[in-house]
Amino acid sequence: MIMKNILLMIITGMVLTSCNPYKHIPNMKSMSEDLQYNYPVKYVKLPDDLNIAYVDEGQGEKTLIFIHGLGSYLPAWRHEIELLSDKYRCIAIDLPGYGKSDKPPHSGMMSYYARTLHAFIKELNIDNYILVGHSMGGQISMTYSLMFPDQANGLVLVAPAGFEKFTDGQRAWFEDVMTPKLVRLTTADAIESNLAFNFYNLPDDARFMTEDRLAMRTADDFPNYCLAVSRSVKGMVTEPIRDKLKDINLPTLIIFGENDNLIPNRYLNPGTTLKIAEYGHQQIKGSKLIMVPKAGHFVGFEKADVVSTAIKDFVQ
Repeated sequence: MIMKNILLMIITGMVLTSCNPYKHIPNMKSMSEDLQYNYPVKYVKLPDDLNIAYVDEGQGEKTLIFIHGLGSYLPAWRHEIELLSDKYRCIAIDLPGYGKSDKPPHSGMMSYYARTLHAFIKELNIDNYILVGHSMGGQISMTYSLMFPDQANGLVLVAPAGFEKFTDGQRAWFEDVMTPKLVRLTTADAIESNLAFNFYNLPDDARFMTEDRLAMRTADDFPNYCLAVSRSVKGMVTEPIRDKLKDINLPTLIIFGENDNLIPNRYLNPGTTLKIAEYGHQQIKGSKLIMVPKAGHFVGFEKADVVSTAIKDFVQ
């Protein structure tokens, strides 16, 4: 059980410090209805009757489409939207199974998310766009670029999953351990600890992630969220992208925090984040790599000013 809790902390990254007990958080009846976002939420129904929640801020010739990571949701991009919407159209989505989007049981495969993203972009008739993906969202973005070549204009990969190598045995272990039940029964203390593990220095304005994660445990759609998280882990290791990086032919910006505690997996693949980041950089032709000092896995939230400036420079 100890190893299971450690694994959940390493993978999901939804937690905070135990100095705040969050005793007065109200129960949530529905994630889809009760989660509160900083920006007005819109919905689009895809051809398969799947409702995708998104925010759409700013205007510009170029569109940035933000894709969150495992266990997360679109508010994780709130700072980037604030800092970039003066120059670009900024769209952030909740993936199926997460946030305010519909949560039907699905495979959790990276190809599934890529197809859903493609349907979303087509439904909104978006062109001249760049995908900005964090963690699992980065792996989804890379998968998208290979499944739908010549569609996106570029990739921004923020602490992306997918550069790390896992053996067949490690993949099987992930699938066996990372169950919906494990996600559902994560304790409040573990939820707190996990978020802190994602940061070099946890900012106060990130605490809403813990509050939301604690509150959603009573929501009627929480079990399907747990299923989505579990299957997404399987999806990441079942459809690896590492050996296909050389086939990516888009302008690509890679950003990692120098103090990322999640990549590489510190228990299965001890090593440095820089080594993993440089591997991806070397494999993706013409890519640019930025390592951000004093930043963890949630580098886009912790160092939003640095990340947003890097995105502006890359887009221009």
